[in-house]
Amino acid sequence: MFTEIIAFLAGWVKSLLEAFGYGGVVLAMAIESACIPLPSEVIMPAAGVLVAQGQMNFHLAAFAGGVGNLVGSWLAWAVGAYGGRPFLERYGRYVFMSAHDLELADRFFARWGHAASFWGRLLPVVRTFISLPAGISRVPLLPFSVYTLLGSWIWSYLFLWVGVRLGENLEPLRHWMHRFDFVIGVILVVGAGWWIRRHLLAGRQPVSSPPVG
Repeated sequence: MFTEIIAFLAGWVKSLLEAFGYGGVVLAMAIESACIPLPSEVIMPAAGVLVAQGQMNFHLAAFAGGVGNLVGSWLAWAVGAYGGRPFLERYGRYVFMSAHDLELADRFFARWGHAASFWGRLLPVVRTFISLPAGISRVPLLPFSVYTLLGSWIWSYLFLWVGVRLGENLEPLRHWMHRFDFVIGVILVVGAGWWIRRHLLAGRQPVSSPPVG
């Protein structure tokens, strides 16, 4: 099932890039970075195939990938900052997000926001969604943009090079992606389960009565 989905996406992405060139790279990478799981591990190797065929320039294609990720990240950041934040402040308790949790997230991004913006772009799965919580915690947009572009640019170069090296034979990459994404997915599912259980147990704890006298 996974292999068929990836094969379909690879075909669609290749058609998009052949039709729109660098603009197609920007569009596809923007979609991925806007919290829509269109894997860049498919997009940039497909662009690499076109580079190997002489239809694209290696450095321009990598730059287009970084710019596309940045544009999508701005959209996700804005949704988090202007939609997600007010929503969680009002209804967060219904989705296991308390005011204390928001405060902890704000502290994390205040201290590690630049590093998270950069390194989050170099991790599969995480890179697709990191901009939304960064927006919810309102990480300053300018440094967020700089570190997002740098991390995305490096990632784009890496998978563009993979596409150039492998050419049309991307099957080894698909197997690697399947295994790595599965591990990341399991970690996220376990983390989400722990988070929900923690909040359910906290909600069951009796509230202590104030001392008398």
